[in-house]
Amino acid sequence: MKYCSNCAAELHIAIPEGDNLPRHICRQCDTIHYQNPKIIAGCLPVYEDKVLLCRRAIEPRLGFWTLPAGFMENNESTEQAALRETREEANAEVRILSLFTLTSIVHVNQVQLIYLAQMDKPEYSISSESLEVALFSENEIPWDDLAFHTIKNALTHYFEDRKQGVFPLHQFELHGTQYTRP
Repeated sequence: MKYCSNCAAELHIAIPEGDNLPRHICRQCDTIHYQNPKIIAGCLPVYEDKVLLCRRAIEPRLGFWTLPAGFMENNESTEQAALRETREEANAEVRILSLFTLTSIVHVNQVQLIYLAQMDKPEYSISSESLEVALFSENEIPWDDLAFHTIKNALTHYFEDRKQGVFPLHQFELHGTQYTRP
């Protein structure tokens, strides 16, 4: 960030009074520009014994498979964002059952929330963001072609939990490729 979005003056980096982290500060209008993590919300849609995946038509990770998820917009809840992303990427309607994974992706300043969701009908299609959309059983998942570590993590936990019939919230911190539990 180089210029103030309030007055267009050049910014400098300093620690504001009463704070403990460097921030972008405008000397002209005294605005402090905070940079906070972005929130990613999505669904792990389930129909019978299969999960719905999308093959990405956009970067990053063009051509790789993922769960329908994306950045949250202003004026929506995390559940609304997850439902919107599922409609945008897979043209699928789902019912959210519960929050399933919460991952702090520390190295890129993101927080990802994946909701377990039920598909009542196997109705879905490609979109401008997806080259393919398909339902996969556990042994059909393209494990080596998944777009992100967090997606592989969510799917792995889903199939493990399904054996027990219990789907607790899984919370993680991801530092590069290393997971820890907070």
